[in-house]
Amino acid sequence: MKQSGQWYIEVALKLLEPLADRWLHVQAVGQCAERVAQVVTDGDVLVAAAWLHDIGYAPEIAETGFHPIDGARYLQAQCVDKKVVALVAHHSCAHVEAERRGIAELLAEFDRPAGAVADALTYCDMRRGPRGQVLTFEQRLADILERYPSGSVVHESIVQAKDELRGMVVRTEALLAAAQL
Repeated sequence: MKQSGQWYIEVALKLLEPLADRWLHVQAVGQCAERVAQVVTDGDVLVAAAWLHDIGYAPEIAETGFHPIDGARYLQAQCVDKKVVALVAHHSCAHVEAERRGIAELLAEFDRPAGAVADALTYCDMRRGPRGQVLTFEQRLADILERYPSGSVVHESIVQAKDELRGMVVRTEALLAAAQL
């Protein structure tokens, strides 16, 4: 895959524009990451992962039905930087849902990133709604829980991961506040 300039936007546009609201969400997450990149090392990796984090929803690359894995596998096959691939695979506590789906071994194909860049990607994802609107963490959590019925794997995974997700958001907010952004 040609990886110069803003290639990640081109890939996301090609795969997600037909998915209207998903594309709006991804654009907002990418723009959020462009701001947050100022306060983390590997800001370029964060920005690329933010634009690519939901490409696994694209029907032409969906294989397992779990978008973090499908997106990461697609990017890996395109020889994208391993850090970007790992962030896409593990964004927003994907390990919790993978475990509930019984496919944790598939997610384990990818190194699990930690630290400020992983936190920042989750921050951006958890502060932008399904149509790109800016939400508080609590609003985003409520939105997800409303869209996915109680008992569904997504609903139950978010309930289980909420404290971990909140911690990632709070740590990123502290970095932004320290940098006065």
